[in-house]
Amino acid sequence: MDAKNAGSSLDSMVSAFNSRIAELQELVIARNMYPATSVTDLSSVDAALKAMELQVQTIKERLREETLAIPKAKKLIDASLKQQKKLQSMSVYAPSHITERFSTLNLESSKSLLPETSKQDACSGILKLEEEPVPPPKEKKGRASPPLWFITDHELDSLSSYMKGRLTLEKVNAAINDMATYAETNAHLIAAPKKKLAENQFEKALELRDIATTEAVKGKHFFLESDIKGPHLKLDNTGKAILTVLRHLGRISETRIGHNRVIILLKPQ
Repeated sequence: MDAKNAGSSLDSMVSAFNSRIAELQELVIARNMYPATSVTDLSSVDAALKAMELQVQTIKERLREETLAIPKAKKLIDASLKQQKKLQSMSVYAPSHITERFSTLNLESSKSLLPETSKQDACSGILKLEEEPVPPPKEKKGRASPPLWFITDHELDSLSSYMKGRLTLEKVNAAINDMATYAETNAHLIAAPKKKLAENQFEKALELRDIATTEAVKGKHFFLESDIKGPHLKLDNTGKAILTVLRHLGRISETRIGHNRVIILLKPQ
């Protein structure tokens, strides 16, 4: 090997050595820039990503449940619209203040149940039903259904605080509905043929027919104190208070026939 080649090899070795030193210096700088604590940060990032993946999975499951619930919601909407039509048919026979209350409740319930895109269609449907009222059904011969003369807020507020107590409009009107049910049951027993009566109903039917022919009750809807068995009107302190209020407001009157206390439904004056 001549001197020229030896000098060239030495220069190459020195150059490689300097390059390696430069790389080591860069690695030292990098180590100082990103200390070992960066491992903890990377672990935190990994945990956050896993949590986000779980949230995305939960959202996907929720969307699947909502998609499956859409048919049930549609059925509920259809049932609500059918109930609305029935209530509007019934409103033909209800007092004016009850008709207004039902119309408001139907409109609000329809808006809350229907999605935004169909609210306008629902409102137009309600208006169409109001423009074309359902004709009242033909009356059948015999006794008509018992009246539902509900009380108003004004009537309840007109009572003394002692008489009103803790009674609410909803409690009193629910009791009126129960009384109409009792009276209708008795009317069916009175009108039913003997062959259609059960054995345990026959004696009561005869007793009700005798009561119905008395001068005080004839032609009126009535029920007996023994018929009061709920679900809303009961013979407890609240039930007795409701009966007192309804007597005062002219919705019922009472009379005693034999051993029975008879309660007669009245039209308010």
